[in-house]
Amino acid sequence: MSSTGASLLRAAKRHVGEKYVLGAVAPKNNSNWEGPWDCAEFVSWLVFQSCGRLYGCNRNDTNPAAADAFTGFWGRDARSQGKIISVEKAARTTGAAVLRLPQPGAIGHIVISDGNGGTVEAHSTKRGVIEHTLANRRWDMGVLVAPIEFEENEGPIEVSPPSTVIRLTQPPMRGITVRQIQQALKEAGFHPGKIDAIFGPMTHAAVVAFQISHRLVPDGEVGKQTARALGVVLDARRYP
Repeated sequence: MSSTGASLLRAAKRHVGEKYVLGAVAPKNNSNWEGPWDCAEFVSWLVFQSCGRLYGCNRNDTNPAAADAFTGFWGRDARSQGKIISVEKAARTTGAAVLRLPQPGAIGHIVISDGNGGTVEAHSTKRGVIEHTLANRRWDMGVLVAPIEFEENEGPIEVSPPSTVIRLTQPPMRGITVRQIQQALKEAGFHPGKIDAIFGPMTHAAVVAFQISHRLVPDGEVGKQTARALGVVLDARRYP
């Protein structure tokens, strides 16, 4: 019986409500595993259960019980052996993976598309495995894993990214909003380096530490949820 994106999605939905633990390793060959999960472990476990293939792991030729999945390894495998598709196409494709690549010192994020703009994902310590949405979140790519067979739904699906996400880039983001983020981090006890309105590596590291302590997705990016936790209002007009 061939594996399909639809069967992968059904398997994902059976785990909604289970626990998230950052860095947890799921034995990919244990069909009875019920967590804890992190985001990449969840998707790699689903892929192995669907088609018997390790994908997105430190080594894809190792013991499935010990293989360590990571969003960075998903990006590696997508480029070398996967089929990369647009986020818009992934939003219409049941069972497609959708990936936010990790910045240095952070973990990125990966989810399963439900084909209608929604997701199933191991989200965060606070929320566990949930059904969510792709819209108003930043993503880098969609990924199709062979030999899983995928079906794309018809019609456009809105997956517009948020207007403002403050994150580590080259050249670095800077401006009033970045300064406010740095000040809020410092007041919360997380050292962002010099309060210079430049979102550099030390500010990024402080954001990751803040996110972990507040049980948020520790991707080092200041989007709506992290900004709310920091007490900062994101405004695209306040940085270049």
